[in-house]
Amino acid sequence: MIALTLSEIASAAGGTLRLDGSPATAETVVSGAVTTDSREIGAGDVFVAKRGEFDDGHRFAPSAVERGAAVLIVEHALELPVPQIVVADSIDALGALATEVVRRVRALGRLRIVGVTGSNGKTTTKNLLRAVLEQVGPTVAARASYNNEVGAPVTMLELAEDTEFLVAEMGASGVGEIARLIRMARPDVGIVLKVGLAHAGEFGGIEKTVQAKSEMVTDLLPGDVAVLNADDPRVVPMAGLTDARVVWFGLGDTAEVRATELRAHSRGTDFTVTVPGGEQARVHFGVLGEHHVMNALAAVAASIELGVPLADVVAALEQVTLAERWRMQLMGGRDGITVINDAYNASPDSMSAALKTLAQVREPGSRTIAVLGEMSELGEFSGEEHDRIGLLAVRLGISQLVVVGQAARRLHISAINEGSWDGESAYVETADEAFELVTAGARPGDTILVKSSNSAGLRLLGDRLGEWFA
Repeated sequence: MIALTLSEIASAAGGTLRLDGSPATAETVVSGAVTTDSREIGAGDVFVAKRGEFDDGHRFAPSAVERGAAVLIVEHALELPVPQIVVADSIDALGALATEVVRRVRALGRLRIVGVTGSNGKTTTKNLLRAVLEQVGPTVAARASYNNEVGAPVTMLELAEDTEFLVAEMGASGVGEIARLIRMARPDVGIVLKVGLAHAGEFGGIEKTVQAKSEMVTDLLPGDVAVLNADDPRVVPMAGLTDARVVWFGLGDTAEVRATELRAHSRGTDFTVTVPGGEQARVHFGVLGEHHVMNALAAVAASIELGVPLADVVAALEQVTLAERWRMQLMGGRDGITVINDAYNASPDSMSAALKTLAQVREPGSRTIAVLGEMSELGEFSGEEHDRIGLLAVRLGISQLVVVGQAARRLHISAINEGSWDGESAYVETADEAFELVTAGARPGDTILVKSSNSAGLRLLGDRLGEWFA
């Protein structure tokens, strides 16, 4: 965080500063990191005591003090010998503090902000943008999937006076949440990747999902840029909701930043990118999965708008070989057995894309095994979407399905009821059972995909299989 006095932090957070038992004064300067996790605290940091669904961060404040916290942001005063800022709501205070820090760094005249949202691909696109922009100047981007009301402001608070780019991943589970994040850090470039059924159950339907994702562009100003997916019929109408200049990306002819001549293989996807003005370049993109080309195009479009030459953008993209841990992560290798661990999260779109990639990258004569778990938070769409994925696996000719957990069982039933399939499907209750089944039956040359929503926990199964076949 930029250097602020305790009184400035209290004012920004909307709280009351208490110095009881502390040698600090209101003018004591703090410039450490801000976190809600006491385990991450270091000397001079700021600990925000957040109330959660299952726990209360105030319980961990003593640990934060022991680790060297310089100040606590709390909802009630604690008997601890450290400065405390007492606020009505610690999450609101965190957001308010982030807003002030962004404002101060903006005022220095160098900072440009990119906001990224979409039902799929946010973290990949954010990581690609970081890879490009950090070659140009000091860049701050979220760790992992820090994209909610806590993670996004924590990322914003990493800004320094010399930061040139902030890449803010902005997720939501309801209407109004992206708008809240944009009020903290309005983007110069706002990206909408895709609107799909991910979290549709939480949103209350696909129409609400569209409304929520539209918040990325509705508050942009005429001098800003909205980077929109020309191939998504739910995203295209957003052009009419923004005052910003629109730049389209996609695979079709209407896209200004588009990919052609795609060739997917086991090491990624090669494609030709065209940008406004007609300049072209061949890209050897090392992130597995043809669907990630759309994320790359969004990153290209935003980077070009920020003034990065195309050759530099391509050079940076070609250095990226992994979107993020547990996202199309290649593992294994023994006896030619490949494990693709893509079990950080799953939606109908990402599940379909992962299965298509599995079918594309297998070597002739080799087998494909898909270990699949639940796609969560689909609400009323859950049953039919699991059915659809089962049918897709059959139509793609996947050799074997291993379906894990009761919530995903319809996927298994849908597959075995399809009579024209040469493959097989097994249903198991637990990840341990899936591990035993796969390891016992694996053959040299197999390609194994592990895919589920985070809540199903199969990412750890993917790690385990990858280590087993290493």
